[in-house]
Amino acid sequence: MQKPTSAFIGASWIALLTGMVSYCIGLWNAEMLLNEKGYYFAILLFGLFSVISVQKSVRDRLEGIPVTDMYYGISWFTTIISILLLIIGLWNAELLLSEKGFYGMSFLLSLFSAITVQKNTRDLLLSTNSDKKE
Repeated sequence: MQKPTSAFIGASWIALLTGMVSYCIGLWNAEMLLNEKGYYFAILLFGLFSVISVQKSVRDRLEGIPVTDMYYGISWFTTIISILLLIIGLWNAELLLSEKGFYGMSFLLSLFSAITVQKNTRDLLLSTNSDKKE
């Protein structure tokens, strides 16, 4: 097991924070109703949790840790649903096309970097545990 480099860990965290903060600043400054802002914020949180669950369940299976098919399927289902909910919301929103693109890109950056941060966290833990055993 190789330990992830500090540069990769830092880049992953910076990408996650950039995506999440950009998305939230965009929501804060958006001229939309508070319930719409809540919808988009909830989708961000839902998506982040979903992709972390997917990453964990995929990794658990690769390492021989039991994961039920139901949990594995639900993790994938909720990830896909969170992306679809964002697409449907943006499709029907009265926003400029550039704003829709901004929300889509910052959302996907957040999801991808959350997976990477979770992977790095797990790799660091495994690397630390294997160092202690030696």
